[in-house]
Amino acid sequence: MKSKVTGIGALLLLLWASAASARDWKVDAAHSTLTFTGTYQGEKFEGRFKRFDARIAYDPANLAQSKFDVDIDIASVDTANTERDQALPGKPFFDTAQFPRAHFVTTRFRKAADGRVFADGTLSLRGVSKPVTLAVTFAQAGNGGTLDVQTTLKRLDFGIGSGDWADTSMIGNAVMVRGHLLLQP
Repeated sequence: MKSKVTGIGALLLLLWASAASARDWKVDAAHSTLTFTGTYQGEKFEGRFKRFDARIAYDPANLAQSKFDVDIDIASVDTANTERDQALPGKPFFDTAQFPRAHFVTTRFRKAADGRVFADGTLSLRGVSKPVTLAVTFAQAGNGGTLDVQTTLKRLDFGIGSGDWADTSMIGNAVMVRGHLLLQP
């Protein structure tokens, strides 16, 4: 009888532990993107980071245990413009020689009254750490899913574009950042 009770207790503990944690997902890097949109002389331009690593634990029914931890190789920036792509890694902009990586980690998730989900966290970029909030959209698809996130950053908050490049009439301060992650179990 004691072994039956112990077995049932262990099973209940296992079920509780699995219910208490968010699901870990693998990111399909070949089919996922991290992009941004900025403006230069009033014209929009798009770019992307070709290399990033995202560790995702997410369950829309268990936001308290969910977590995003994203590491971005800033030198992998690509805007499809050779001149801009040569300038962005330089000291006035990302200064990838000194700050080769950016890092975002969540501190909490919250659900708005209208059902939208937001992830609050800290972005460390170019030696500056600031709070950032991502709008989160998750869609389950069979065993996998997609995770879309979006936020708007102020580039000058992170020291991107110093000297003459700090002029917001030349380069807009607001930068829209989007992530589209294809998730696998």
